[in-house]
Formats: sequence, C-alpha cells, structure tokens
Amino acid sequence: MKLYTRTGDSGETGLYGGERVRKDSLRVAAYGSVDEANAALGVAATLGETMRLQKLQAELFVVGGDLATPLTLGKGSEGESRVPRVSGEETAWLEREIDLLEAALEPLRSFILPGGTPLAAALHLARTVVRRSERAVVTLYEAEPEQTNPEAIRYLNRLSDFLFSLARFANQSAGQPDILWKRSAS
Repeated sequence: MKLYTRTGDSGETGLYGGERVRKDSLRVAAYGSVDEANAALGVAATLGETMRLQKLQAELFVVGGDLATPLTLGKGSEGESRVPRVSGEETAWLEREIDLLEAALEPLRSFILPGGTPLAAALHLARTVVRRSERAVVTLYEAEPEQTNPEAIRYLNRLSDFLFSLARFANQSAGQPDILWKRSAS
C-alpha cells in the first residue's frame, strides 16, 4: 500500500464508513489536534517518563480514532462499537496518577511558568497542546453531541492536569524548583 493516495488532494478526507468531509471540518480539526498532542508527548518521551508517556500516546491514538468516527458510524449490527472508544477507565487512571504525583509535591502557592528541566518544559508544551485539543473537541461536541463521545472531553481535561503535575514532578526529581510567576514591574 502506498503512503500517498491522492484522495485528499481536493481538500477532503475520508471518515470510517467512507463518508468524505472537508479537511477543515470540526471533526478533522478535533482529531488532528489530538494527533498534535500525541506528537508532543512523543517529544517529551525522548526526555524521560517514557513508559507512562507511551501509554498515554497509545490512549491518545484511541481518542483520535474515537473522534474520527461519528458514534453512529462505528456501530456493528448488534449496536456494539466496532471502534475503540475512550472510557471513564482511562480518565480514572489519570486521576489516580495525579493524586499520587500531587501527594509527592509541595502544594502550589503561586502560578508557575512552564519550564525548568527539558523534560518539564516538554511536558508543559504537551499540556498546552492537549488543552487546545480539548477546546477543539468541545467545539465538535457542541456542534454534534449525538455523534461525539463526551468522555473524550473529560479525558483530555484530566490529561492536561496530569501533564502539569508530571512536569512539576520532573522538576522536583531533578532538584530544579518550579519557576514561580512574578508580576513584572512596568
């Protein structure tokens, strides 16, 4: 199978089931943004936390497929989903991980700036890409609530929180304090 098919040269792409949509549709924007978040996690994984981040990359692949497939198109003859969907289990795992990380960290008393170690900086960047993905999925859900899995919103929201905590933990583990925000004198 060739990498290029030329079927997208007119600005359209295919969804599961064969439906053609414009590449700038809300659905494509949502799963495309999740793909960007996955790539950002891949960069962060080169700097550390590889196993956890690769687990999250695999989950983001499911989120992207979920978003790329309208809910009614991914159903089999018995009504079961033929497409893997993100569920509350993945979101609950993130919550447990956040709780563990936060228990090991000093409580926040100030806003912090993204940065510190290279790993923490990469995690903060990935966090902001996940937040953008979340916004795109919210927009899609508002436009097509019957065709969009709402758990994707919850998952992405929790994933960004997890990445924030993991970035703080990466700094702490390296002996690098978080960079506290200080209002600049004007």
